Amino acid sequence: MSQAFKDISFPAEQTAYEERVRALLGNIYGENPKACVITYGCQQNVSDSERIKGMLCEMGYSFTDDVAEADFILYNTCAVRGHAEDRVYGNIGAMKHYKRRKPDLILAICGCMVQQSQVSERIRKSYPYVDICFGTHVAHRLPEFIYNRLSGSERIFEISDENSDIVEDIPVRRDGSFKGWLPIMYGCNNFCTYCIVPYVRGRERSRESEKIIAEAREMVAAGFKDITLLGQNVNSYGKDSENGVNFARLLRMINDIDGDFRIRFMTSHPKDCTTELLDAIRDCEKVSTHLHLPFQSGSDRILKLMNRHYDRTAYLKLIEEARMRIPDISLTSDVIVGFPGETYEDFKQTVSLVEQVKFSSLFTFIYSPREGTPAAVMDDPVSREEKGKWFNELLQAQERVSKVNMQSLIGREYRVLCDDYGHTEGLLSGHTSGTAVIEFEGDDSLIGKFVNVKVDSYSNVLKGTIIK
Repeated sequence: MSQAFKDISFPAEQTAYEERVRALLGNIYGENPKACVITYGCQQNVSDSERIKGMLCEMGYSFTDDVAEADFILYNTCAVRGHAEDRVYGNIGAMKHYKRRKPDLILAICGCMVQQSQVSERIRKSYPYVDICFGTHVAHRLPEFIYNRLSGSERIFEISDENSDIVEDIPVRRDGSFKGWLPIMYGCNNFCTYCIVPYVRGRERSRESEKIIAEAREMVAAGFKDITLLGQNVNSYGKDSENGVNFARLLRMINDIDGDFRIRFMTSHPKDCTTELLDAIRDCEKVSTHLHLPFQSGSDRILKLMNRHYDRTAYLKLIEEARMRIPDISLTSDVIVGFPGETYEDFKQTVSLVEQVKFSSLFTFIYSPREGTPAAVMDDPVSREEKGKWFNELLQAQERVSKVNMQSLIGREYRVLCDDYGHTEGLLSGHTSGTAVIEFEGDDSLIGKFVNVKVDSYSNVLKGTIIK
């Protein structure tokens, strides 16, 4: 069994710090101090930022998307790819001018990126105007950090390498009104050789099922119609617990909550995707018929180098099991192109797997080395230019598959959740229970509601008509 962790309540001293900060803000900024929270990376980071915003709200901040208006600016960072880190460094560099114009501005940076010691040291030395820097395990102490900085403390750097218990009851300010994130676990035990997540997020820790169910009930009562369960590997939920609730059982428990809503989840690891889980997806009418199952490479040699703990045959057998139990399931995946040591022959096995499985869509990436991971020191002789050619070849293969998949939906009827997506007036879009997005005519009063839509045509996007 994995190391056991506890769920603990939001510390009373942090609640006290929230109240102290609220009093200080009134003296320093007057009424309505504004916070700007900028998030990079995955859905887990977005969910973390919603809890950060919840604490900020309790401290008396309102919110703005304009950094020029803000009295407190926080960057919640991602360490998975180098491009995200480069963007953060660029934006933090630009903050120097805002600090000059507004000396009382507090600038903070947190998240996976700064959990890496070399990054936090670079920020400490190269960006002296950053006030607060904290890692993934101490985010619940934000009220304390802000209070100390407002009270005249020196710059605050709090980067703990210790795995942490799960802090519950942190206030949440959700970004959406009918689509929301619900974390069920944190961390990862898989240690894929290309991935920095276990080093910055720590080992797997599952939330207590009672806490998850209670939060899900609150979201449903608040009107949420689309709830996505989050974890670095949701299939591992409950392995570090002794209460007997695994992920398949958790899905059934949430499905039993009264209300008209849809349950999604991400991300699943193939080695832990069981027939019990597939049966739960099949049996639970509220669970989306969608499985995001990253295969990363179609080559057994590369999968072994990646430390993925399955091979091509096992993956394809799992896909066969999924389609046998859930014929209309929508399958999506992640793919890395140009892993160190990958040859063109290895890459062609990835393309052939894509053509064989016929995924609804793919999230594709050219390999990006992350300092501190085993893959970062592997021999990598293929040029970035050549990897780019492979990448385009993969995109073209998936485009051919997607076109056939989308055309097969014409004439079918689906229950979709209406969304706006910034389209022109009178035009809405909605997700099916799988991953397909359909555009159709409708007024704004339908946003956040389920409607039945018939697919009429496909040309780059699916077009449909509401069935009255």
